[in-house]
Amino acid sequence: MERTTIRRSRKRRAENKIYLCAPVNSLVEGIYEQNIPFSEIKNHGDFGIGTFNDLDGEMLMMDGEVYRISADGTVAHITDDDTRTPFACVTFFQPSSEETLTQEMTYHHLLKWMMELMPSPNIFYAFRISGEFAYVKTRSVPKQENYRPLVEVAAEQPVFEFNDVKGVMVGFYTPSFMSSVSVPGVHLHFLTKGHTSGGHLLECRPRNIKFELQFLYTLELSLPVALDYLTWDFQRDIGQDLDKAEK
Repeated sequence: MERTTIRRSRKRRAENKIYLCAPVNSLVEGIYEQNIPFSEIKNHGDFGIGTFNDLDGEMLMMDGEVYRISADGTVAHITDDDTRTPFACVTFFQPSSEETLTQEMTYHHLLKWMMELMPSPNIFYAFRISGEFAYVKTRSVPKQENYRPLVEVAAEQPVFEFNDVKGVMVGFYTPSFMSSVSVPGVHLHFLTKGHTSGGHLLECRPRNIKFELQFLYTLELSLPVALDYLTWDFQRDIGQDLDKAEK
């Protein structure tokens, strides 16, 4: 396994910020309409993941461009900034390091390798993984009505498998103590080269990849003003549901 590291000039910590337009606990409970336009999301980042109103597909943002991976596996380039989302997690991506991996490995070993590159489990990280994969398994979710719990929706999710595929993965690491705010641990979305398919990553075997890492020291969280959110009782522990829905 060959590994190289490139150090870039660091931005001020205040610029290494992660933004969430809503806490993930509202999504887990089934609040799928927050009506937050992407014109607002783009004020806070050019890179990230999330979904769309009514849980209508997986969202991936890269270089300021927004993509929807629908439940049938197709990809649409979203150019209308009035498109709405109930949950998005974004940053202005400025990686401070790059690593290359030229040896095929399992998803378990990839996650272990990634964690070794993160000096602390107690801050956020953004990462982009691009290159060749021996295998990728993803899912997307079909459009839903409000109030159906996410764990029930995920049980019916269409699953897609790819062999010998090139593409890019976009995602974040969230500390475990932030589980009501965002998905704890590593959360990745995948987009094939050519932008024809993808989804929420379930499993992969990288073969020849570039791994770019950004440290995120500051969290900005917007709390929705929608009536559903303002009147909901969020006392329930969502940890088990979130783990089942995302993995």
